[in-house]
Order: sequence, then C-alpha cells, then structure tokens
Amino acid sequence: MAGFQKNGSAPTAPYADPRGDPFLHTRFVVPGRPAMLLRRERLVRHLDQSLLTPLTLVNGAAGAGKTLLVADWATGRTEPLAWLTTEATDQQPGMFWAYFLQALRDSGVPLSAELGLPADAGRVDHPLLARLAVELSGRDLPVTVVLDQYDRVTDPEIAEQLEFVLHHAGRGLCLVLVTRTEPLLPLHRYRAAGEMTEIRDAELAFTPQEAAVLLETHGLRVPVHAASALVERTRGWAAGLRLCALAARKSPNPERYLKEFEADRSAVADFLLAEVLKRQPPETQDLLLRVSVLDRFSPALANALTERDDAEPILAGLHRENAFVEDLGHTWYRLHPLFGEILRAHLRMRSPGLEPELHRRAAVWLRGSGSLAETLGHGAAAGDWDFTAGALVDDLAIGELFSGLRSDDLDGLFARMGPEATSPAAHLVRAARELARCDLERGLPHLRRARRSLEGEDRPPGEVPAPAAARLSCALLEALAARLTGAPGRAETAARAAGRLQDEVPAPLMDRHPEVSALLQTHLGSTRLWAGRYEDARAALSTVTDCSGAAVTAHEDSLGGLALIDYLDGWLGRAEHTALAATAGTERSGPTAPTGPANPFDSARLPGSGIGRLVLAAVAVDRNELSLAQALLDAANGPDCGLRDPVTEAGRTIVTARLLLARGRPAAALAAAETAVRADVVSPWAQGHAALIASAAHLAEGRPETAVELLETVPDAEGACAVGAARAQLAAGRPDAAIELLDRVRPEDRAGPAVTVRAMLVRAEAADRAGDFAASRGLVALALREARRERLRRPFLEAGPWIRPCLDMGPLRVLAAGWLTPHPPRHVEPARSEGPPAPLVVEELSGRERDVLQRLAQMMSTEEIAADLYVSVNTVKTHLKSVYRKLAVNRRGDAVRRGRELRLL
Repeated sequence: MAGFQKNGSAPTAPYADPRGDPFLHTRFVVPGRPAMLLRRERLVRHLDQSLLTPLTLVNGAAGAGKTLLVADWATGRTEPLAWLTTEATDQQPGMFWAYFLQALRDSGVPLSAELGLPADAGRVDHPLLARLAVELSGRDLPVTVVLDQYDRVTDPEIAEQLEFVLHHAGRGLCLVLVTRTEPLLPLHRYRAAGEMTEIRDAELAFTPQEAAVLLETHGLRVPVHAASALVERTRGWAAGLRLCALAARKSPNPERYLKEFEADRSAVADFLLAEVLKRQPPETQDLLLRVSVLDRFSPALANALTERDDAEPILAGLHRENAFVEDLGHTWYRLHPLFGEILRAHLRMRSPGLEPELHRRAAVWLRGSGSLAETLGHGAAAGDWDFTAGALVDDLAIGELFSGLRSDDLDGLFARMGPEATSPAAHLVRAARELARCDLERGLPHLRRARRSLEGEDRPPGEVPAPAAARLSCALLEALAARLTGAPGRAETAARAAGRLQDEVPAPLMDRHPEVSALLQTHLGSTRLWAGRYEDARAALSTVTDCSGAAVTAHEDSLGGLALIDYLDGWLGRAEHTALAATAGTERSGPTAPTGPANPFDSARLPGSGIGRLVLAAVAVDRNELSLAQALLDAANGPDCGLRDPVTEAGRTIVTARLLLARGRPAAALAAAETAVRADVVSPWAQGHAALIASAAHLAEGRPETAVELLETVPDAEGACAVGAARAQLAAGRPDAAIELLDRVRPEDRAGPAVTVRAMLVRAEAADRAGDFAASRGLVALALREARRERLRRPFLEAGPWIRPCLDMGPLRVLAAGWLTPHPPRHVEPARSEGPPAPLVVEELSGRERDVLQRLAQMMSTEEIAADLYVSVNTVKTHLKSVYRKLAVNRRGDAVRRGRELRLL
C-alpha cells in the first residue's frame, strides 16, 4: 500500500481507495446503450444547456430513463467528461472524494500530483477540496462530471463539500446529478440565479408520438391513439413502456395486449414491487397498500385508513424520493396509475377482505369532509348501500339523478344497489331512478315506502324524525310523480310541503343544490299547464328560466313548457323562439356543432328538449313545412326526448294528428287524435285540441254535422276551439251561429295570430257567402298581413276553394307573394300605400352583428368569418345566435333573405 504524507493525502495517485481496496473502474464507465434505445432529441437538446450552467439536475422515478438519457447524451461528446456511478459505500466523505478524483483522472483530466487522495475513508481535509477547486477553476475548458444514482449519497457533509467545490471551481466544472431524490444542495440559489438546468419526471415522460416510435423500434406498429392510451395508463413512464413493448411482442394480438394488459401479472409489477415497495420500511409499505384503494388522498385520509398518525411525513418523503407518489397540491397526493393497480392486487393477496373495510373508512372520512362524489364511490365499493344512499339524500343531491353531467354516472352507480338496502334513503334513490325512466309501476311503490318511513309510520317511538333534506327529497319525487300521472292537486300539495321544508334545510345546502328548487317548479309548472292554468304555469316555469343556476334539464323543460303555452295561445313566433332557446343548454354542454348552413333534417342539430321539438314541429305544420315537421317529430320520439309526461304525450298526439291532416290523411289523423293519454285528470286543452283535430278531419271528409257535434261538448275557454266550432257551423250552413261563436272570443283574450287569422278567414268566408265581397277581401287582406309575420300558411290552405279567387286578385296577390304563393305576381303595380309591411324585427342589429350578416350573405363559413373579423369562432357563433333571434329566423339562408327584405344587405 502506498504511504501517506503528513497532511493526510497520498503523495501519488494510487490505484486503491482509502480502505486499501482497488478502485472499481466499472463505476467510471458510461453505461452502454441498448440496441433498441430511442434517442429523444428534445431531451438531448435540453441537456446541451448543461454546458452553460454549473449545475444540472436530472431527477425522476425509478425506470424513468434518467441514466440512459444522460449516457446517450454523454457518448460521443468531445468535451472532457467524467462519469461516476455512486454506491452506498460512498456515504463516507473520504471514499466519495477518492472516487470523485479518480473519475476525473480516469477520464483524462490532468490533476497535479500534489493533489493526492484522501487518506481516511471517513473524512477529507478541507485543503484538498480547496486545491481541487482551484485547479478546476484554472481550466480553459470546463470538465463535466456526471454523478449517476446520486440519491445513494445522503450524507449532508458530502453535499456541503460538493457545493463548496462547485461554487469555487467557477466555470471550470459542470456538475450533472442523476437522482431519484432531491439532493441536499441549495437548489433555490442556483435556480434563482439561472445557473441550473433541470429535467424532471414530467419532461422525462414519453409523449404519445415518442411512445409510438418506441413501440415501432420493438417491431410493434400501433396507431397513435393506441399509443396515447398506453401513455395515459403509464403516465409516459419509460420502463413501463419498454416492459409492455417486450411483453406485447410475445402476444398474438399486441395492440389488444397493450390496451388490456393486467399490470399486476406483468414484468411491470415485478419491477415496481422490487424497486419501490420492498425498499420501504414496513410502516410505509402498509400505508401504500391501504391508500391504493383511493384515487387521491391527504395525510388525514391516509391516517383514517391506517389508524395511525404518521402519514404526513411518510407521504412527503415518498414524494421527495420519486416513489411513484404524485403531489397534487394542497396536501393531496395520488399514486401512479400502474403502481396503484399493482398495490391493490398485492393488498388483496396479502390481506384478503380488507379492501371493503378500507373503502368504508374512506367513505366515512370523505362524507365528513364534504366530498360527495368520492363518498358515494367508496360507499358503493364497500357495498354499504344504505350509507351510500343516505349520503346522497342527506346532501340533497337526489336531483342530480335527473340533471347535470353526473346523472348518468350516478344512475350507473346505484344500478348495482341490491335489495338488502332497506333504508328510506335507499327507497328514495330507487324511486328516483325508476321515475326518471317514467316507470310508475316500479317507482311509486318505492316512493310510498320511503314516505311512510319518513312520516314516521314505521318509526319506533322516541326516534328522531328524518332529516329535512330527506323529506324535501321525498317532496321533490312526489311532485315528479304528480307530473307523470297528470295530478295537479298532488303536485300543489307536494310544492307546499317542499316550501315548508326548504326553510328547515340549511341555507348553504340549498345554495349548493339549486336544481332542487328548479326541478320542483318545473314539475309544478307542468302539472299546472296540464290543468290548463296557463298563467299559473307560466309563473312557475318562469322562475326556472329566470334563474341562472338552474339545472340544464329543468331549464330546457321549463322553456319547452313556456313555448307550448305560447303555441296554444297562437303565438307561433314566440313559441319558436322559446323552443329554440331550450337548445342553448344542450349546445353548451354537448360537442361543438359543425359550422356552415344549418340542415333542418340533421338530427344532430335538432333541439334537446322533447317538448321543445314538438312545439317546433307544430309550428312547422302551421307554416306548411311538413318535411321539417316530420323530422322534428321523429327526433321527439327518440330515446333522448326527456320525460314522457302527459303534457308531452298530448303534444305528441296533437302534432302527429295535425301533420297527418295536413298531408291529406283525415282518417289517420282522426285515429291519431283519439289516442288516449293516461292521466289522473283530463286536460282541457288536450281534450279541446283533440276534438278540434277530429272535427277538422270530419270536415275534410264532408261530415260537417259530426264536426259540429264534436266541438259542442268542448268548453269554449280555448279560443282555437271556438274558432274551430265556428268553422264547423259555417260548413254546416249556419253562418249566424258561426259569427256568434266568434263574437264570444273577447278582444282582450291572449289569442295570437294562429287563432286570430283563422277567425278572420271564417268571417271572410261568411261575408263571401253573404255576397259582401268587399268585406271578405278586406278580412283576407288583414289575415294575410297578420299571417305573413309568422309565415302562417295552413289556415289559407285549409280555408277551402272560396279563397283561391280572392288570392288571385291584384292587391291580395301582392300580399301573398313570396311566402304563401310560390311565385311573385306579374304585370301588377301595387299602390305604394298597399305595399307589404316590413318583416318583424325583434331588436336592431348591432354593428358587429351586421358585419356577421354581411359575411353570411357572401357564403363564408363560421371559421372564415372569425378570421376575417379577427375574433374567435365561439364569438361568431354567439353573434349568429343573436342575429337569428333578432330576425326571428333559425337558419342562415333565412337570415340573409330577411336581411335583404329589411335592406340590411
């Protein structure tokens, strides 16, 4: 063994460490690159920046590809580079610096003989470090030193010495640390000074494109979307991707293997269990196994599962060590997905039967923290359905089964609930699920059981009454049941009970669930509409549409109900506008609609509200747009048409019958109108309109007396029915009786053009029969002016042969041209005072809306308009909706035509 000088350093550079053992030269060799290594240019370019900073940190989890990346970068470099793979034996300062100095010499860096080596494995003299720093600082070219697996060096003294040398070596040393953990260096100072290059887990992760190329190097050609799914599951973890690729090569269906492989039965599991789990102490292993049942966890939640109080330092340490525990911020963590899968499988093998208990503990803790979605998930996983249903009901979240983005998820979750759950909350949830499907036969028995329990019929004496949230949930379902059964009285009772209970429920809970009040008012408004109480129905439904926080489903249903009221009152334009507004929520929550001119027969563009579609179909019938009406009616019969309550079913019956009648099929229309709608009480408007359609069908087949008899039994509160009865009386040869019926329709009534135009035409026909042709033409002219604003064509087509000669007369031909008759008049010069009135404009267009309209006329797409105006596509869509509303149209072509009529173009 070589002798040592008095200063404790060897006089020469021996080939042995301070313990007298020979240096292991394999630790100075840059690791070899595998044959199938993928060179990642973006990371290599980033590492090139290390030559510009004194410190570079490559920090990532086990198997993240750190060493291979730096080795690939180091190979072939012309600058001086020393490599040292550290080991656990380097915990002593003398041993660490002996190997550090030998790595420099082994790489060809000239060091003076006076520098020597540490003589003691356990210590190093400060003068040696100072001489090393001085020699490095005097170099013309910096030397790069790579310390691989630096996480094995944990002695703070070594870190302090390394920082001293790095600081005083100046530009003569570039240090690259490859590590799983944060080194004990003042990183914040280097980072603040811009003197550190960092590559961490997020950057080390493979992108989908890189993963696809990696798989291809292993002989696997998969589409990018398949590679993306694999990257999502592995989080781009290099070792996981390589191990999966190697296993997939042996599979008969590699693409399917990559999509469906079981992580716990793969080489990935062997790697993670050996490299991560088994390196931890028993307490840490136990914590990791228990939190594996969670998607995310905090120290307090982890403590609830372990029944200990040491989670906070353990989790912080695991994150620092890159032990596949990700920090989500605000003291929340999650496991790497693959690591979580493997730990869960290991938990089931090591502790059979413990997993449900862990889910139960998690559900109890999460319920106390206010995290409902996670509470429900863990309660269901524990199989405790009474607890899970109780959590949903006590949180007043039962309305989320009917509306919102989570309704399908909640329905799927509670579909697994078995008959063993017998609490009132469980029966409420079952009732809600069945009533949401309009299954009264199954839903009502559950609702009755829940109501009996909540009202105390089955409660033992002295037991505390049910929480107000549960009773309010029951009242909500009672209102829904009343709506589905057409029972207005039952709905009013439920609404009054709900009003009292809302005062008992804590205000923050009510504020958190605005959908409860919205759904209550929607159900109440619908039953009032069924009862023919239009103004009361409008009041209830308007409270929902005026509320910005109302659930999308309730908002759409309420707008659909308001549109139906407008239609029944004869206001087609208002009905159309309101029904179209019901689609706004669907458009915002659904996928972006394609741009370009709207196709009315494209079901993807049709409104989402079932009643809204029916109203639009009814409007289309009155406008004689029968193909559009059929498309809308077909869409309203689809699976996503919403609740099939009596209002919707009656509306469907009426529209179907009216469409058949418009197509010249009176017998089929008569059969459709007689379709029974199940309800506890009879709706006056549904009964009246069914009789009105039947009467019109009999008139079309030449049976006026039968038509008269049908309408004699209908209350004349409905203006449309009174007009229909007058038309039947006139057809039966009793004009005086017809006029008397029309005189009963008071001018102050709410009747709109669809009613008043028909009334004018009945009066015009009576005048025509009486020989008062001037009065008849005048009434027809008034009807044409009134109808043109709404594009109301059916009344004229239904009027009969007498009206055709009138429409051929000069002034009347002008009024009918372009919207009622197919071609404009020829050789007729209308008087200026008799010119057609301007089309209806709801509101003046803004300057930007005019810009959009002008570009519509130029056949520009939405994207082209956005680019031309330097605005976003969504901004253009907003302007288009406003233009359509203000011009009372719903298609691009109609907007351009209306703009030209108004001389806006």
